Amino acid sequence: MGAGHTHKLYRHGHSPIHALPPHCKLAATFAFVLVVVSTPREAMWAFGLYALLLAAVTAVARIPAAFVLRRLLIEVPFVAFAVLMPFVAEGERVEVLGTSLSVSGLWGAWNVLAKGTLGVAASVLLASTTELRALLLGLQRLKLPPLLVQIASFMIRYGDVIGGELRRMSIARRSRGFEARGIRHWGVLAKTAGALFIRSYERGERVYLAMVSRGYSGSMPVIDDVAATRAQWAYAAVLPLAALVVCLMGWTL
Repeated sequence: MGAGHTHKLYRHGHSPIHALPPHCKLAATFAFVLVVVSTPREAMWAFGLYALLLAAVTAVARIPAAFVLRRLLIEVPFVAFAVLMPFVAEGERVEVLGTSLSVSGLWGAWNVLAKGTLGVAASVLLASTTELRALLLGLQRLKLPPLLVQIASFMIRYGDVIGGELRRMSIARRSRGFEARGIRHWGVLAKTAGALFIRSYERGERVYLAMVSRGYSGSMPVIDDVAATRAQWAYAAVLPLAALVVCLMGWTL
């Protein structure tokens, strides 16, 4: 499979988390997020325990906390949406520092922030300890439809290529004295987007023909498939099982 290059999200290491097969980590992360989403929002203490579980995984993986926190900034748009919910939601109101806020909106904001942050943090830890190429192999190992795996592989592999093409086009425009300063230049930017689409489409055709000429028949060869032992599956299951215990306590207490 392609996309063997290292991504910025990945942090090289030799921890027990890094050594786990990718499909074990994918399954564990998905199960953990599913448990978090299933937890009642009123069990606020449970989300604190989930955060402690992720902190423990971060420590075992030897990933700096600052590394994870910086990458949590990706959820800022969702945070902005959650902050607005207490102001726009209807229903019972409560006074907080002289401001009238919706009770259902406050609970909704807490629900989005808590579960969203934990889900993003789990995904960041997965990406930080697993190379992109290994993630794709893990998805294939978990029997995800091969076509989806191939699409993801090409997207990762050629995303940087297309980004580089766009940068070269931008440099070419600036070298000829063009600077986008207002709405009157939107036409030029639209033509740039059209040219980039055509170049990308043509590149895709050339890549496909090159693959067919080398024997491509609809599926990518797996060169270094990795099987997981029972011990590795048990080790990966510690996080979701611990989270499941917390979730069940949240429903019963």
